[in-house]
Amino acid sequence: MLVALSAAIVTLLTRSAPRLQRGLSLLGGVGYLLAVVALGQRVLGGGPVAYQLSNWDAPFGITLVADELAVFMLGLAALVAVAAVTFSVFYLDEFGQRLSYHPLFHFMLVGVSGSFLTGDVFNLFVWFEVMLMPSYVLVVFYSGPEHTRAALIYTVLNLVGSAIMLVAIGGLYATTGTLNMADMARRLGNASAYGIDPTPVLGIATILFAVFALKAGIVPFQFWVPSAYRAAPAPVAAVLAGITKKVGIYAIVRLYFTVFATATLPAGLGLPGLSGTSFLAFFGPVMFLMAAASIVLGGLAAVNQPDLDGVFAHSSIGQVGFIVLPLAVGATVSATVGGQSVAVLGIVAALVYSLNHAVAKALLFMTSGAVFETVGSIKFRDLGGLTGEAPYLSGAFFVGGLALVGIPPLAGFFGKMLVFDAAGRATIAGAPFAPLALGVALFGAILTIAYVSRTWSRGFWGEPTAMVLEGSPQYALVTVTALLALTLVAIGVGFEFVFSFAEAAAEAAVDSQGYVDVVDPTTASEALNATGNASATGEGGGETHRLGDRALEVVR
Repeated sequence: MLVALSAAIVTLLTRSAPRLQRGLSLLGGVGYLLAVVALGQRVLGGGPVAYQLSNWDAPFGITLVADELAVFMLGLAALVAVAAVTFSVFYLDEFGQRLSYHPLFHFMLVGVSGSFLTGDVFNLFVWFEVMLMPSYVLVVFYSGPEHTRAALIYTVLNLVGSAIMLVAIGGLYATTGTLNMADMARRLGNASAYGIDPTPVLGIATILFAVFALKAGIVPFQFWVPSAYRAAPAPVAAVLAGITKKVGIYAIVRLYFTVFATATLPAGLGLPGLSGTSFLAFFGPVMFLMAAASIVLGGLAAVNQPDLDGVFAHSSIGQVGFIVLPLAVGATVSATVGGQSVAVLGIVAALVYSLNHAVAKALLFMTSGAVFETVGSIKFRDLGGLTGEAPYLSGAFFVGGLALVGIPPLAGFFGKMLVFDAAGRATIAGAPFAPLALGVALFGAILTIAYVSRTWSRGFWGEPTAMVLEGSPQYALVTVTALLALTLVAIGVGFEFVFSFAEAAAEAAVDSQGYVDVVDPTTASEALNATGNASATGEGGGETHRLGDRALEVVR
């Protein structure tokens, strides 16, 4: 966070020296990546760490928590951020560079980092706002009528969502007596001892879920996505799709699998056909319906778009459905016998798919920007024949498209395999809609093949048009997209490490008691309610359920 904040400040102070500003912005992006790597080594090697600001002990002070889940998401953000800021330096004209673009970019990264690291719900709201305020300006960066309209929709919807989120947070404080996530998990796990009525907590959690779904662009809250992604500059669209969407996904995983999972449903509020009394059992079917709708509607809309950005924007709606789908089946069976391992697998699938989507979609939006700079258009009627005129740029798109489709050895293949594996295991564990989830995932995979193939054949294959022949390749932009394509290949080739990292992150997400102990070790002796605890331990307090070699065999 300090690296991103420092980069934002120094780039703001050096606006009068454009070259220095751009150099410092690049340095800030690389420094951010290195800081995340250092934090990751510390957490993976020595375990999660918590930092109490101003030395005020939890739950009264502001807590920052870096566990495997937070670090995984930070790593995802760092990869995309470095590529995006590098692309920006060569993509935007000098006037655009001086319009506070770089300070806004790094301030947005500060908000993203704070969202992943915060240990209390109110500061989650604060960091959301720090992230969103720069993004409002960046969406309207070009200032045309279309951009202004898109930014207005994006801003108004997010402001309404933020207002609702703030009210819901106030309700959480009124009902649980705390906003610290670890303390809230502890109290909800033993609600009767703290005089907490779970019924209003469930209602507030439902409201918050709608807000996070809006931030992530999940159906039916997806209507801001296409216009915002079309309006924003290519590197900004890459960050919106690759990073900011994932903040909403992270909030769902952290709050619902770590915090609210410790709570028990009030009598009579369980949904028909579901096993278990955890809050997760209630939200599982809700996640499934939203994920399925996202996959189908996003995929169908992407098939019939007239330009590259349209395909990629609507594709993002469908792809986020693939991320939420394994969370849904895992949540539904988490409280059943053997269901805990399915929940962990579901989160692993969501994290791996998030990583693949973040890098691949960033690559595709930057490819679209490079095509526009080369040809002057991204409409299919003006494209064609780019494989001959711009082979490296076409190759970068090809790798990104294959990653979305899920072709080995790219990470998208492993992500899709894990999604299908989670749905299959949930079917065995008795999730009522798990077989339907398999069907939806298969249909979504077919739609992905359809719109990627159409984009390739109409945009890159065939005979070049006059505009393509007159175009001049922008080699710096092509180089950035090529490096991102190589990153996708590297993630797939080195997937064993990625899988182990994602598995550790998933186990951290469901280990509620472990999260409590990291934030406030003095409460370690206070056990969470066994029926509501979503920790990764067995019923008898045995060893942690690990997917280990069995799941790795599947993805191999």
